Amino acid sequence: MIIKQVIKHVKPTVADWHFPNMPAGHRAQDDDTDNETTPQADVLVAEPEVAEPPMYAVVMYNDNYTPMEFVVYILQSEFRHNIDSAVEIMLTIHNSSKGIAGIYPKDIAETKAKKVNSLAHREGYPLLTQIEPHQGE
Repeated sequence: MIIKQVIKHVKPTVADWHFPNMPAGHRAQDDDTDNETTPQADVLVAEPEVAEPPMYAVVMYNDNYTPMEFVVYILQSEFRHNIDSAVEIMLTIHNSSKGIAGIYPKDIAETKAKKVNSLAHREGYPLLTQIEPHQGE
């Protein structure tokens, strides 16, 4: 009975999520009417800026042992290139010693490079795939 009477007389404090560690007595209350001594400021809330993630190129390097057909297969199966673009990229790798298989955020690029290296190793080919930072066009 006494507890119910005490609970009825206690004024609830307004939790201010801006200052979670500040004691409730120091926080602004909803019914504060002391506008003359407490300066008020209007705050404009800006939309958060969302930056594009840094992109990385998955680069495949030429070697003298990995068959061209296997490189085309990898470009089609892992990087989703059609046959024409896969052959074009494979020829770039063959003629220029390296070529870009795809451009992705870092975690995806790392995963794809590791998977390609693993597939090539499992098949007995020394195909090397690495990632490099890529500046947008």
